[in-house]
Amino acid sequence: MAADALVEPVPDAPAATADLGDETGLLVADYHAGIEIGLRYERGVELASAADERRERLCGLLAETRADRLVVLGDFGHRIGETGRTEREELRDLLDAVGVPVTLALGNHDPGVAEAFGDRIDVTPADGARLGDVGILHGHTWPAPEVLAADVVCMGHEHPSVKLADEVGGARVERAWLRGPLAREAFADAVDVGEWGDPELVVFPAFNERSGGTWVNVAGQSFLSPFLPNGLERGDVYLLDGTRLGEYRAV
Repeated sequence: MAADALVEPVPDAPAATADLGDETGLLVADYHAGIEIGLRYERGVELASAADERRERLCGLLAETRADRLVVLGDFGHRIGETGRTEREELRDLLDAVGVPVTLALGNHDPGVAEAFGDRIDVTPADGARLGDVGILHGHTWPAPEVLAADVVCMGHEHPSVKLADEVGGARVERAWLRGPLAREAFADAVDVGEWGDPELVVFPAFNERSGGTWVNVAGQSFLSPFLPNGLERGDVYLLDGTRLGEYRAV
C-alpha cells in the first residue's frame, strides 16, 4: 500500500488519519496541554487558557473521522518533568472526553504525563514504535529500527511553520506539513537500521498553535531532531489547507 494511502492529512486541520492495520487512527502532534501556565512562567506572557477549545477541537476531529484510536506524536503535555495541577486537569478532562484508546509516542515533555496517566494511555519508548505499517515517534531521539522498517514514519517535535510574505511587505506565519522520502544515509552511524522500509517521512504541524515552531523557509533556522535535515534531503512543504508550496529548501 502506498504511503499516501496510509496517512492522509485532515483538510484544514493539524491532524491526519492513518491506517493502523486493524484500526483507523487520528494522529496529532505537540498538543502541549497546560501551555498557558508554562508561557506565564517561562516568558511572562499572560494568556487565557484555551484548554476547552483544544479539547473540543480534538474531539470534533475524532467524531468527524470516526477514528478508533487517538495517537499523539509526543509532547501531550507542556511542562518538562512532573506535571503541574493545571496540566493534569486538562489532560484528565481530555481523556475523559475522547472516548477511544490513546497511544502516546513519548516526547521530551512527556515523562510526567506518562507517570501520571500511564494507567490510562499506551506509552511507547522514546525511540518510537510500529502500529501496523506506520512508524510513530516524537522525533527528539533517533528512531528504533522497527520504526525505520515501516512504510511511513510520522513524527512531531519540529512544529514546522512557513513565513509567507505578500507583495506589499507584510508577512504571516502558518503551520505546515513536511513530507518526503527518508534518507537511509542519515542513520548509518547512529542506528542499526536492520530491515529498511524505504519509508516516507511525515513531519506533523503542532496541534497547539501557541507552541511556536521551526520556520523551515527562513535562513538561520535549525532543526531540533538529530536526524533532520539530513534525513529529509528532499521533501515538500504543505499548508494545512493542502496547498503545496514546493520543495521545502526552496520555499
